[in-house]
Amino acid sequence: MIAKLFKLWTLPPLARAVLQDKLTYLSPSKLHSLVTEARRIQAEAVAGDCLELGVALGGSAIVLAKEMNGHRFIGYDVFGMIPPPGDNDEADSHARYQVIKSGSARGIGGDTYYGYENDLFNKVVSNFAEHGLKVDQKVLCLKPGLFEDTLRPDETTAVALAHIDCDWYEPVKYCANAILPRLSPGGVMIFDDYNNYEGCRKAVDELMSKTAGLKLVRTKPHAVMRRI
Repeated sequence: MIAKLFKLWTLPPLARAVLQDKLTYLSPSKLHSLVTEARRIQAEAVAGDCLELGVALGGSAIVLAKEMNGHRFIGYDVFGMIPPPGDNDEADSHARYQVIKSGSARGIGGDTYYGYENDLFNKVVSNFAEHGLKVDQKVLCLKPGLFEDTLRPDETTAVALAHIDCDWYEPVKYCANAILPRLSPGGVMIFDDYNNYEGCRKAVDELMSKTAGLKLVRTKPHAVMRRI
């Protein structure tokens, strides 16, 4: 409990604000880890964009866009109902998706689940604006659609930090493989659901087992993979 409170107290004000406004599912520990990596990248002048794959209500994206000032931020999401898990995902993932699909899922603190919002894209744009950030589609961009349609594997712009928060095996694998060739030395991919869903963990472990030049810096509270 003391450690959790310490992480909460030491978060920057904006991170505490998005928690208070119920804009992120991330724990204070995960937000603390994101901020720590973002500030290390700034201090070491790691080149490249900041990406988030799975924006939801925009809470962690708002924090990253602010912390990574001077880097272009791009957030990718369907901005609606998430696609289903696949054959490489465990039973718990499929059970969770059935709850979502049925309309029974609840959002943060009992709010409406974000996937049921009629116009999630503009709600997220509004959330950014309420926290002092403008989605101008130049320096701060949001790309609606499936990852395979919006995150093109032939893109060459460097990536400094990618927060991959898309739960299931296939989207995690796709995003990681699309980003990896662009990941700058010292850059990181952070996998939010490494400890929550077996499919995510499987995709990350497979990538680590077959790719040289990567270091799994830590696996708690989420997985942080750095190019060395």
